[in-house]
Amino acid sequence: MNSKLALPALLAMCLCNPATIGRACDLCAIYTATEAHGGNHTGFMFGAAEQFTHFGTLQFDGIEEPDPIGQELNSSITQALVGYDFDRISLQINIPYIHRSYRRAEGFAVEEGTESGFGDLSLVARYLAWHHESDQVTGLWHVLAGIKLPTGSSDRLQEELDEVEIEGAPESGIHGHDLALGSGSFDGVVGTSLYLRSGRAFVTGSAQYSIRSEGDYGYRYANDFMWETGPGVYLVLNDNTSIALQLLASGEKKGKDTFRGESAEDTGITDVFLGPHLSATFGPGLSGEIGLDIPVRIDNTALQSVPDYRIRAGMTWRY
Repeated sequence: MNSKLALPALLAMCLCNPATIGRACDLCAIYTATEAHGGNHTGFMFGAAEQFTHFGTLQFDGIEEPDPIGQELNSSITQALVGYDFDRISLQINIPYIHRSYRRAEGFAVEEGTESGFGDLSLVARYLAWHHESDQVTGLWHVLAGIKLPTGSSDRLQEELDEVEIEGAPESGIHGHDLALGSGSFDGVVGTSLYLRSGRAFVTGSAQYSIRSEGDYGYRYANDFMWETGPGVYLVLNDNTSIALQLLASGEKKGKDTFRGESAEDTGITDVFLGPHLSATFGPGLSGEIGLDIPVRIDNTALQSVPDYRIRAGMTWRY
């Protein structure tokens, strides 16, 4: 499923606009904190993002299944982020490194192993389409477009050629398309994000649609729609530091992959996560975030290993 592949981490942390230095410290703090969501100025950006997901539940068509051998997949995706802001336009390169450990059924045996290496590199351009700033209200609206390059190894997709079900043996919920580091395809992505603040309260929302093409071994991951939204409040807000707590709902809707023109039945999914996220800014250029996502709804097709929880964290430095 797509959530087991490396996804672009669209982080953008911004400096306090020099034009605001002469204003009240609390207002400058608001500027510093809110511009962590992407303001309109120039400068370099460097960052790192981590997403760890534990898949430890078997589901068949959305219903939990017995798992006598304890199948599981632990997926860690670490991304290095490098970018530059040209006033309203931002360019960013995401370089993912993926490590996965797994335990799955292989006939009547149990197979344990790891898969690690660099994933598919992404190039993303983002445009600040609307920006409003006042003492009490801030609004930011971005649109983005990007391309994913086939830089990660797709060797695990070869397993799709050799999969054979053995009568009476446990069925595996973890397959080659779950373990592959790359797809072997050039894929596109379009999206949008919105940030609104009133006083110390704020809300964010974003949506992203991935457009897949056929990759190696005749395998094509399905197009994928992801979204995220939730309210938040600034717990600490001064001229040097801001700390914000947010309740985020996020989700994904993905159809079935295709393999050599045939539908891959065990790849479709619709899910919804909910959890707390904490973000902070330190001084004019350093920002970070960490969050926990718990699934509240997962509808999948056929038998799949589905996530029990997800942890996300990131840190960005801009100058």
